[in-house]
Amino acid sequence: MSENLLRHEKSPYLLQHAENPVHWRAWGREALQEAQRLDKPILLSVGYAACHWCHVMAHESFEDDGVAAVMNEGFVNIKVDREERPEIDQLYMQALHSLGEQGGWPLTMFLTPDGKPFWGGTYFPKEPRYGRPGFVQVLTEISRLYREERGRVEHNTAAIAEALAPKAPEGKPQLDPRIIAAAGERLLQAFDPVNGSLNGAPKFPQCSILELLEHAGHATGEKRMLGALHHTLRQICRGGINDHIGGGFARYAVDERWLVPHFEKMLYDNAQLVELLTRTYLRSGEPVFRRAVEETVDWLLREMIAEGGAFAASLDADSEGEEGKFYVWSLDEVTEVLGDEAPLFARAYDITEGGNFEGHNIPNRLGDPFPGLPGEEALLDRMRHRLFARREERVRPGRDDKVLADWNGLMIAALADAAMTFERPDWLEAAFRAYRFISDAVSRETRLGHSYRDGALVFPGIAGDHAAMARAALHLREATGAQAFLGDAARWLDHLHAHHWVEGFGYVMAADDADDVTMRIRSAADDAVPNANGLAAEAMIRLYHATGEGRWLERADRLFEVLTPAIMQNPFAHASLVAALDLRIGALQIVVVGPEGPERDELERVARSVADPNLVLQVIGAGHELPAGHPANGKASDGAPQAFVCRGTTCSLPLQDPAALREALENPQAVR
Repeated sequence: MSENLLRHEKSPYLLQHAENPVHWRAWGREALQEAQRLDKPILLSVGYAACHWCHVMAHESFEDDGVAAVMNEGFVNIKVDREERPEIDQLYMQALHSLGEQGGWPLTMFLTPDGKPFWGGTYFPKEPRYGRPGFVQVLTEISRLYREERGRVEHNTAAIAEALAPKAPEGKPQLDPRIIAAAGERLLQAFDPVNGSLNGAPKFPQCSILELLEHAGHATGEKRMLGALHHTLRQICRGGINDHIGGGFARYAVDERWLVPHFEKMLYDNAQLVELLTRTYLRSGEPVFRRAVEETVDWLLREMIAEGGAFAASLDADSEGEEGKFYVWSLDEVTEVLGDEAPLFARAYDITEGGNFEGHNIPNRLGDPFPGLPGEEALLDRMRHRLFARREERVRPGRDDKVLADWNGLMIAALADAAMTFERPDWLEAAFRAYRFISDAVSRETRLGHSYRDGALVFPGIAGDHAAMARAALHLREATGAQAFLGDAARWLDHLHAHHWVEGFGYVMAADDADDVTMRIRSAADDAVPNANGLAAEAMIRLYHATGEGRWLERADRLFEVLTPAIMQNPFAHASLVAALDLRIGALQIVVVGPEGPERDELERVARSVADPNLVLQVIGAGHELPAGHPANGKASDGAPQAFVCRGTTCSLPLQDPAALREALENPQAVR
């Protein structure tokens, strides 16, 4: 076979390469079998649609007939969309790390015909530069080594396999709950006091780390921790990483001030930020956080709705072949749009003649009070709307509209929380539409797939799909009170346990029946998204509190037990698990019971005003009861709406007055 076979794929990233002169194949058994039949090494190239350096390498090398000829002659060339097949990306990225190389995308790995890695890197320039060899040089030497020095190749594959093999932990450390406070203190020492987040550049939101700081602050009552969290989020909201014209957050900032974004927008970053900013607004009441949530959700519902009401994966960093071109401004264009009002906008948003980034301007509020006086902000808002209308005339960045179950699960949970906090039933409806599409279309016989686009489903799903969607179901249940969500969460967590559990480790990304995964990597560390083990632990604890079924708590405790060595060795890499541990120890349960009506609504409103990340809220209507083992079961005094505040096995007396509920939440001694 010689032609490029990607034109039959559904992934937008793979389709970007469908017309390359390279004879690409998609990952799968057929491609591996072809390599074995031809006895050729595999050139594996992993990237994603919004990846800037992936585009650069494609333009330089994959679209070049000469480079393609070398690739086609010496290799079976396989393209992988890392978002569509994250378990493949994880395996070969860890292989690269085992070689002592820093990871990134595009990931370029060389494999034996049966898929064993023996060498690799990331971006290779076509010609030698940046201290890296030229890509054709690399191809020629790797091809020669495979033909003439097979022993060296086999030595490398064996060494990498040894490095990737699971290692038994040394000793049996105990999971000390004090790790939560200790991790918070260590984070404070590493935080940038001026710009927030961890010191240095580039700066990623790293929401799992920020959430760990939030949990530590609540667990200890240490205001410095919550202060550092709030300061970080203010800087993120004020900086250029926040799209002040159209809403939504970029992937990260290349500088330490949050000014210059890497302009791609990812669904998972925005999901985690919406959830964290919602709680931060509840805690602080600062308008900057509410505004960021509202503008991000506006962007989401305007630009990121994909098939069936689910959410698309990402927006590209590039347009017209240039990173960030869609988002930057000149002072002349701002003046053309705003006329006499332009100087006010320019002062507020750092728009200058010389520009604040390579001769262009990235709107930001880092040097200006944000938000300012209400009247001035209203005027600036009108200007932003006019600039938005002008920007809509530009060539837009590409959109990767595939639907990923795990990323959608993160956004559904965040949107459900934000909908209830800001009393936006339209947001809740959007969350439910996405949820229903994932559960109906991105599944087979009640088990989830991972990626869906235009009728094509990547199945089976990964661990994160089932964990994130179970968690989303529980957040929707807390928002709506609908019992059906509990059944969905239980079913997905059971599938997770049946197909991803590895005794002595926990949950691995690849399913046990994924027949084209050559090795199931074991890692509980968070990446840009929380690890499935952390998401699953949270979901199981919440499901236990909602149902009283002990098996969920037993599974969560077993998960903490087997992952204790990893957590204690590096709590920051396992931040989502540490946050789940805090939920296990310190869940704050608020139960609102009684018939629907204004009285129950007021109690709910007070309950939903709590910013504790360990809040577990249950609204129980007529005809439903709490689980038999719940500490508030059977304590309702009459048919009137009332609330209970429970910590551990102890609950408050029935509270019918919203003011009394608020006092109980502010005074732990009220729980007796």
